[in-house]
Amino acid sequence: MSTDRLVIFDTTLRDGEQSPGASMTKAEKIRIAKMLEKMRVDVIEAGFAIASQGDFESVKAVAEAVKDSTVCSLARAADADIDRAGEALAPAAAGRIHTFIATSPIHMKYKLQMQPDQVIERAVRSVKRARNLVADVEFSLEDASRSEHEFMCRIIEAVIDAGASTINLPDTVGYGEPLEYGLMFSRLIAAVPNADKAIFSTHCHNDLGLAVANSLSAVRHGARQVECTINGLGERAGNASLEEIVMAMRTRKDVLNLDTRIDATHIVPTSRLVASVTGFPVQPNKAIVGANAFAHESGIHQDGVLKHRETYEIMRAEDVGWHSNKLVLGKHSGRAAVKSRFEELGISFETQEVFNEAFVRFKTLADKKHEIFDEDLQALVSDVRESLSSHQFQFETLEVLCKTGQVPNAKVSVTVDGELKHAEAEGSGAVDATFKAIEKIACSDTELQLYSVNAITQGTEAQGEVTVRLSKQGLIVNGTGADTDIVIASAKAYIDALNLLAEDKHKEHPQREGV
Repeated sequence: MSTDRLVIFDTTLRDGEQSPGASMTKAEKIRIAKMLEKMRVDVIEAGFAIASQGDFESVKAVAEAVKDSTVCSLARAADADIDRAGEALAPAAAGRIHTFIATSPIHMKYKLQMQPDQVIERAVRSVKRARNLVADVEFSLEDASRSEHEFMCRIIEAVIDAGASTINLPDTVGYGEPLEYGLMFSRLIAAVPNADKAIFSTHCHNDLGLAVANSLSAVRHGARQVECTINGLGERAGNASLEEIVMAMRTRKDVLNLDTRIDATHIVPTSRLVASVTGFPVQPNKAIVGANAFAHESGIHQDGVLKHRETYEIMRAEDVGWHSNKLVLGKHSGRAAVKSRFEELGISFETQEVFNEAFVRFKTLADKKHEIFDEDLQALVSDVRESLSSHQFQFETLEVLCKTGQVPNAKVSVTVDGELKHAEAEGSGAVDATFKAIEKIACSDTELQLYSVNAITQGTEAQGEVTVRLSKQGLIVNGTGADTDIVIASAKAYIDALNLLAEDKHKEHPQREGV
């Protein structure tokens, strides 16, 4: 099946969520899915429906909410997985079941403990079952980059005959090298008799930092779908980055002469939303969406850009959403203007109560900051929803004494199951004292694995977004909090993480590695 357009398949909500601590709530998945739809992503992989009841409900909710993109659910080559995926996708305007089985000798021998013929039989059966539930079926050869050519030819031909219209050849463990990986596609497309009846797809992990390079090489050798994530989010070292794939296609049309239907102006806002929801901040030097991506400090570079932008810039910042999303509102801004901007950002409110609280907090923030930006609104909404939710722990007040020559001291008030509790502690700094005081109340016996601070916007009056990663008995969660006061943001993030642990938000996938 040939095409002059590249299909963009986003798996932020599924593979991206498999990053330790990156689990998302159903409401957060819907928010991200709506932004992906607004960006005109072709396929949104919403989750792994059989993984848990929560994942099933999230896939179903995304299927109900999204109308202009295909909604996809991952499923192992097993009857129960496929049936569950079909059930979750029932409300979708366009649904896809993405089923997979491992095809490399090492996986078949040690993980599946199956013979090659058994693997083919299982794959064909699963594709046929999925095809009876949806019109669009994708089949993945897990660990394709370490699989044998002859065996891949056999199984690909069989699953296409069974009804698969997309064939994915994932570099599951990030083992591929660009030329080698690209040639794998061209060889298979040439060798499989019915290859013209399917779109070939790439799904690359970034263990060696080659995910984007491998994906683009596959495209040059015949792939017409790329599976990727916002910010390159994903387990281990992450996945191929959607923003890098899309802008490489657009910038290098001389060698990658294919179109995507992506509206790139929504890339930066979507990147910020994903970073806020998952608690994985974007590094400043990240391509396309990093804070320094279009910054020039060198005098030679600055001089060149001023004379002719294209001397040092191969893309326009505005084309990917930088600067065009600035919202200059203040404390005199009205409800209608604020609500309109929320809607433009793809943010809807479940009830009037939620919007009322968001508007109150907007006014409070506007008293502290001269300008309010879209990133502030994204963080504000997350904070509002957190405060209105029924959690075991609710942050109330914080008082910190930090003076040169004295040991920092923190006094906190936290509501625990409706009961207000107070604690006081000393620490090596204001944040350390705050965390110790909270722990006196929570007695969580957790290990602090990560503490990260990220400025949401520029300037000293900017909100700080704090990420706190806690682990307990093998469970890992990321809590986030935002405030113009970093210590308060830190307290909110720590309590958010405690609530996630208390509610067991850690999600175990039936097969963690997926594809």
